[in-house]
Amino acid sequence: MQLNAANGATVEVSDAVFGADYNEPLVHQVVTAYLAGARAGTKAQKNRAAVSGGGSKPYRQKGTGRARAGTTRSPLWRSGGKVFAAEPRSYAQKVNRKMYRGAVRAILSELARAGRLAVLPQWQLAAPKTKEVAAKLRELSVASALIVVESRDDPLFLGARNMPHVDVATAASVDPVSLVGFEHVVCTEAALRRLEERFA
Repeated sequence: MQLNAANGATVEVSDAVFGADYNEPLVHQVVTAYLAGARAGTKAQKNRAAVSGGGSKPYRQKGTGRARAGTTRSPLWRSGGKVFAAEPRSYAQKVNRKMYRGAVRAILSELARAGRLAVLPQWQLAAPKTKEVAAKLRELSVASALIVVESRDDPLFLGARNMPHVDVATAASVDPVSLVGFEHVVCTEAALRRLEERFA
């Protein structure tokens, strides 16, 4: 399979990675699982056993005219415990390696088919200047983009961090959520080869 590069040339890529069928249910499941795994799951409340105090009966059982009460930490009382108290939990969903790789291949293939994957020979900045990143994206007619490079490039990371609809990732850190979260993916040729090795 061939992809058109920004300089007018064509780049030969693997059909297995960039020519796969789009499996929407699989992509949805993997993206949902990835987002769920990012949830902290630290919400916590106290039930009547966890609230301190309430050891003694607040008043005698009979003769007061009031309802029976054995503790002031009942959920019916002010400062009492919660009836169905929330507890810390994990939202992680199981996604095996084959599913994950298949979903990323489907996303990359769909980006290539839709013309949303731009390939550059290289992308290097002499200085961390946002205007240089913006100018390059204007040349590509791209407003919202994930820039994928082979390895961490500090000037590029610093130059793009001020742009709300632009993010930079290395080929080793690309994930399904970042791939579907931007209108375009701008990838260097070296990063393209790394992606082929990672998801082949």
